Amino acid sequence: MNLGKSMRLAALGGAGLTLCSMAQADFFADSKGDVELRNVYFNRDFRQSGARDKADEWAQGFIVHLQSGYTPGVVGFGVDALGMIGYKLDSSDSHAGTGLLPADQHGGSQDQYGKLGLTAKAKISKTEFKVGTLFFRDPVVSSNDTRLVPQTFRGALVTSQDLANFSLIGGHIDRIKANSSTDFTDMSANRIGGVSNDFSFGGGDYRATPNLTLSARYAKLENIYQQYYGGLVHTLALGNGQSLKSDLRFSTSHDDGTFAHLDNQALGGLFTYKIGSQAFAAGFQKMNGESPFPYMTGSDPYLVNFIQIGDFANIHERSWQVRYDYDFTQMGIPGLTFMTRYVNGDNVERASGGEGKEWERNMDIAYVVQSGPLKNVGIKWRNATVRSNFGNDLDENRLILSYTLALW
Repeated sequence: MNLGKSMRLAALGGAGLTLCSMAQADFFADSKGDVELRNVYFNRDFRQSGARDKADEWAQGFIVHLQSGYTPGVVGFGVDALGMIGYKLDSSDSHAGTGLLPADQHGGSQDQYGKLGLTAKAKISKTEFKVGTLFFRDPVVSSNDTRLVPQTFRGALVTSQDLANFSLIGGHIDRIKANSSTDFTDMSANRIGGVSNDFSFGGGDYRATPNLTLSARYAKLENIYQQYYGGLVHTLALGNGQSLKSDLRFSTSHDDGTFAHLDNQALGGLFTYKIGSQAFAAGFQKMNGESPFPYMTGSDPYLVNFIQIGDFANIHERSWQVRYDYDFTQMGIPGLTFMTRYVNGDNVERASGGEGKEWERNMDIAYVVQSGPLKNVGIKWRNATVRSNFGNDLDENRLILSYTLALW
């Protein structure tokens, strides 16, 4: 989409919201808008023989969120808008393909792109309905937001908190728009393929106690897979600024239709001990069955060992994670945080035979300015190293500058 056209559409959307707001006080009073600026440098070096040299690009993104309130009455109505624009700052035909920018017709990346998403919404009590462009995260389907602008869905979503201690959710998606795409496309399953325009899901979370939440979901990507998910999150207070958080997840998946035979059971657990400004975590993940873990291509899988690059969800794979987090606030540097983790996977069934093994190491250093003229400006460095005897060997660095400005 042409940049000028994108800006005009965004302006029209904002004007439309303002005019409607003048007619309905609640619609206006509860509305909000902001623009998020993201400057992303992405470098991925491929280390195995016979691979391309690297993917290396730099881009600037703008994400405008406009959210109305609701009109008065038993049923309140509203509208949201999501505008996204991306600029290429540095790239080349030989180093394109980072996912920051759409591809051009010559093997490189487009200079700029833009997209606009509109969402109609209605609310009854504590139940909310949305239709149109959707951006949300859920155990069975999650929007990916790890590039210049987020990935979105097209469909309908309902959420409800009318029942005490319950959060219910259900929805239907018929198209997906990738981070670096301006077009909605059909859906497929990661590592499995297939094409579908029908993804349905539903379930809920039950807060059994203030420290214990139980979750259940069902999802179906028509003609490709069906999936059942169950989860448990419990936090045990240990006193003196200490706690132990247990995050357990289980899913079972099988085929839907005749596209491919699917059989997967995924079990994962992550246990985090927090003391003061430090957190120590250990996790385990195991794939059972004759298939890899299925999830919608382009979305994020809800797995404890899905990290910066890998998901450790191959056939029969088992993997372990260790992680360490530190918040520098107690050292007098509020806004500075550090994270490092390591995941090792083995027992992978390889098509060529033998045991597949892989490992990944991540490190994040982030800082958000706390005061002064640059308040809320964030900078993050993300580093990853991956080694595998059946996939890519690569080193990756991402440098992200971000700032969110409230429009009103």
